[in-house]
Amino acid sequence: MIYEDGAKWTEAKQKKALLFAMSGLGKTYISSMLRHRGNWFHYSIDYRIGTRYMGEHIVDNFKKAAMAVPFLAELLRSDSISMSSNITFENLAPLSTYLGKPGDVSKGGIPFDDYCNRQAQHHAAERAALLDTPHFIERASDLYRYDNFICDSGGSICEVVDPWDAADPILTALSENLLMIWIAGSEDHTAELVRRFDLAPKPMCYQPEFLMTCWSDYQRETGVQPDKVNPDDFIRWTYARAMAHRQPRYAQMAKWGITLQANDVQNLKTPQDFEALVAETLDHRAAAPRSNGGED
Repeated sequence: MIYEDGAKWTEAKQKKALLFAMSGLGKTYISSMLRHRGNWFHYSIDYRIGTRYMGEHIVDNFKKAAMAVPFLAELLRSDSISMSSNITFENLAPLSTYLGKPGDVSKGGIPFDDYCNRQAQHHAAERAALLDTPHFIERASDLYRYDNFICDSGGSICEVVDPWDAADPILTALSENLLMIWIAGSEDHTAELVRRFDLAPKPMCYQPEFLMTCWSDYQRETGVQPDKVNPDDFIRWTYARAMAHRQPRYAQMAKWGITLQANDVQNLKTPQDFEALVAETLDHRAAAPRSNGGED
């Protein structure tokens, strides 16, 4: 790791860290707090995906919907109107809406083949955005004069890396440039995340093999044909399974860095609180060293 103990972290002129966890456990809260109240550059992986790598796909999807309306279609053809995605760090709806949900088109779903294509686009975009991180560290320092750097990763980071591979190119690049920090939730957090998701199911990015297994299992259990699958029912059914699928992947990724507990993270109020918690955790880790994640 780039910081061997709490002293190295505390004394560092430039602190660099990456947060990873399931969505809803505090990654963006901490990143935003560091951006607004400290001298930290906030690099959002989801924002980078939605602007640099999938922005054209997102806007083309808007245009495709508009072309179904004769009045708007004529205006688009004559370049009388333009469309754009108003994506922000806090509002990633354009990206999640494009990713979509598979199933019955009449219920807001998209055909499964189209859904898989969009998943593949997101996977490629997420890998590229993560590998852009070292460039943005340099850019944040040289161009904007930020001392510190926080990378706010997406919940699906564990789907695009192999944490058991000591030579994984993405994790290698990240761990050589930042402190990898897992925000780990408890069983109570998991139950609350499932409850929230059930109320407002949102599109997610899945590992291809996991997705195909869930798609097949859901149809076998329910007897519903692919074009009749209720999109919200399917992603609700899949969510708890996705959390169980991701947990060991996150835990293995944590061996490339350190682990903070979500309860502790949620109590942080200032950048100084965050820096102190990281320093304390690094000292605990230094007192009981573990091997690199790829070696276990």
